[in-house]
Amino acid sequence: MGFDLGFLVGKMGSTTLATSEYSSVVSMNLFVALLCACIVIGHLLEENRWMNESITALVIGLCTGVVILLASGGTSSHLLVFSEDLFFIYLLPPIIFNAGFQVKKKQFFRNFMTIVLFGAVGTVISFTIISFGATKIFQKMNISDLELGDYLAIGAIFSATDSVCTLQVLNQDQTPLLYSLVFGEGVVNDATSVVIFNAVQNFDLSQITTVVAFQLIGNFLYLFITSTLLGAGTGLLSAYVIKKLYFGRHSTDREVAIMILMAYLSYMLAELFYLSGILTVFFCGIVMSHYTWHNVTEKSRVTTKHAFATLSFIAELFIFLYVGMDALDLDKWKFVQDSPGTSVEVSAILLGFVLVGRAAFVFPLSFLSNLTKKAQHEKIDFRQQILIWWAGLMRGAVSMALAYNQFTKKGHTALTGNAIMITSTITVVLFSTMVFGLITQPLVRLLLPAPKTLNRMISSEPTTPKSFLAPLLGNGQDSEADIGQHVPRPSSLRMLLSTPSHTVHYYWRKFDNAFMRPVFGGRGFVPFIPGSPTDQSVHQSQHHLVDEESTRNQDC
Repeated sequence: MGFDLGFLVGKMGSTTLATSEYSSVVSMNLFVALLCACIVIGHLLEENRWMNESITALVIGLCTGVVILLASGGTSSHLLVFSEDLFFIYLLPPIIFNAGFQVKKKQFFRNFMTIVLFGAVGTVISFTIISFGATKIFQKMNISDLELGDYLAIGAIFSATDSVCTLQVLNQDQTPLLYSLVFGEGVVNDATSVVIFNAVQNFDLSQITTVVAFQLIGNFLYLFITSTLLGAGTGLLSAYVIKKLYFGRHSTDREVAIMILMAYLSYMLAELFYLSGILTVFFCGIVMSHYTWHNVTEKSRVTTKHAFATLSFIAELFIFLYVGMDALDLDKWKFVQDSPGTSVEVSAILLGFVLVGRAAFVFPLSFLSNLTKKAQHEKIDFRQQILIWWAGLMRGAVSMALAYNQFTKKGHTALTGNAIMITSTITVVLFSTMVFGLITQPLVRLLLPAPKTLNRMISSEPTTPKSFLAPLLGNGQDSEADIGQHVPRPSSLRMLLSTPSHTVHYYWRKFDNAFMRPVFGGRGFVPFIPGSPTDQSVHQSQHHLVDEESTRNQDC
C-alpha cells in the first residue's frame, strides 16, 4: 500500500491511471485527510496542556497503522514509503528556516554563550557518553552487524533532541528563561548532531589515532563555520537583490517567491557542498529576518511570515504522523521477532544513556554559565536546571531520519543488528515523546508554579517578525528600535570581560549601523523610492499624524 512520492510525481502527466497508480492516489488522499484530522483535533485540544500536535499526530498515526495493518491482513501498516532523503530535502528545511526566521534575535544572541554551551558543547558530551556506553554494553550483548562507526552514529542519533515537541509542552509566559534556553539549545543541538553524524561517516574509523581524532574535530569546526557563513551570505544576497530591485513596485508575489526560493537555495547549496544544511538554513533565516524582511512591502511581510510558519507546521505534522504509522511496520519488526527481549533491553539501555548523557552536561554547564552572570535573576537555579534536563529528553524526527540513514537502505534492512537499532529508535522516540512529553507540563507547574497574575508579554514593535511559537526570552522587549540604545559602551577591559555579551552587542550594533544596513537594507535603512516599503511607511506615518491632529481638534 506504500508508494514513493517521486513515482507519483513522475506519473502525473498520464491521462489514465493504472491500478497501482490509483492506489497511490488513494493513499495520498488518506494521508492528507489524516493531516487535516490532526489539525482539527489539535485545535480542539488547544487548551489541554497535556496534549499537543506532536503527540496527537503520533497517536493518530499509531491508530491508523493498526487499522491499515488489520485491513491489509498484516502485510502493511503505512501509506507512504518514507526515506531520509524525503525528510532532509523536503520536510526539514522549512522547519529549521522558520525557527531562524521567527527567532528573537536580540534575546537569542544575548544568551548565545549559554545556548552554544548547551547546544554544541553539551551535545558533544552527550555524544561521547552514549557512544562509549553503547560500545561497551552492546558488544557484550553480542549484537551482530554493528561496527565502530555504528556505535558513534548511535551517539549522534540519540544526542539529537526534539525541539518541536519540547516547545509545544512549555509555556513562554510562565517560564521565559527556560523556554529560551530549550529553544536555542534545540536548534543548535539538531545542527550539531547532524554535523557530528556526517563527520563520523566521512572518516575511516577502523583505526582511531590522534591524527584521526584531530581530523574529526577539524572537520566539525569546518562544517560549523562554513555552513554558518554560507547561510548568512545567502541571506545577505537576498537582502541586497530585493533592496536594489524593489520587486514590490510591480508584484508582491515576486518578493515572496524570491525569499522562499533563496531560503531553500541556501539549504540545497549546503547539501551540494557537503555542508550542514540545518545550520545554513537556520542562519539564513536569522539574516533574512534582520535585513531582507524589512526590504519588502508590508503585504509581503505578512505573507512571508505566515507562509514560513504554515509550511513548518505542516512539515512537523507530516513527520510525526508518519513516525506513528511507521512504528508498526512489520518489515522492521519481523527481524527481531526471534529476540523481542533484546530489542526491549536495547531500548531501555538507550533511554538510560539519554538520561545520563543529558544530565552529564546540563548541570555542570549550568554551573559554568552561572559563574559568568552577576544578576541573580539571570542565573539558572536548580529547579530550572531539572526542567531543562527533563524537557530535552524527548527524541523525534531528526533521530529517526539519522537512524534510517545509518541502519537502512531505502527504508528497509535485512540485518538483525540494524533492525534492532531501528526498532529501538522507534521505541525510544515514541516513549520519550509521549511519556516525557506528557509529564513535562505538570512538572513545570510543580517546580515553577505560575503567579496568580500572569502578565502577557507584548512587544513594543509591531513590524518585527514575531514567532508563532513564542519569543526566545520573555524578560525583555525585542524591538529593534531600542537595540543599541540601552547597551553601555565598555569603558574598561574589566567591563569588557565581565559582560562579554553586552560588549559584543555594542560593537555589533555600531558595525551594523555603519556598514551593513546601508548596503543590505533593514529597518530604517531603506532609501526613499516611490513604491518602496519606505514610501508606504511614510504615507502610513503621514496618515497617522493627520488622524492624531483630527482627534485633538475634535477634543478641543
